[in-house]
Amino acid sequence: MKSSPDVPVWAAGELKNMGRITAKEISMALLALLALGLWIFGGEFINATTVALLVLSLMVIARIGDWDDVLAHKQAWNVLVWFATLVTMADGLNKIGFLKWFAAGAASALGGYSIMTIVIALTIIYFVVHYMFASLTAHTTALLPVLLTAAIAVPEMPVKLISLLFCYTLGLMGIISPYATGPGPIYYGSGYISRKEFWILGLVFGMIYLAALLLVGLPYLQFYLS
Repeated sequence: MKSSPDVPVWAAGELKNMGRITAKEISMALLALLALGLWIFGGEFINATTVALLVLSLMVIARIGDWDDVLAHKQAWNVLVWFATLVTMADGLNKIGFLKWFAAGAASALGGYSIMTIVIALTIIYFVVHYMFASLTAHTTALLPVLLTAAIAVPEMPVKLISLLFCYTLGLMGIISPYATGPGPIYYGSGYISRKEFWILGLVFGMIYLAALLLVGLPYLQFYLS
């Protein structure tokens, strides 16, 4: 199908049936703009989560939606509870120094191996350790400086190469678990894929993506940077 002339006609008919825009819809649009404005410009004086709760409260107060509508989204509350818990646990691992200890131990255990072996091993470690994180941002801020510092300390280490490999894994590791990245819980919560299938498929495709990065991306980067 290369054209769909009936779609604009159908859409126009549906808009006509819906009637004129209502006060609730206008209010919802204004609240959405308020949330975006505070998220973008209000970071210095209001937390992003507080903004979301504020707008939700205003929606209930303005009767754009009632509290029963909010409670009806059980899957959203489910995601909120377990995903927030995982984020907090990952942050706790960083605060108590576990991640620095792990990174330093992994780097020291690779002493005596060839440079390329160390590069590949550290890339795999950086990728696999994401199972401990519920956020790509948290993973990057907590672990990237530590592992990169340990790698730089190795004599003759190709710093630009391993830095790029670490950064490229961030675009791949978001599928390895239901909590690996922000959109992950939404995909998992949709219910199309069971818990067992999600973990298995995450492992399988994670291995495929990591293998592609090391077997194709690594030689390409070596050639490009040489």
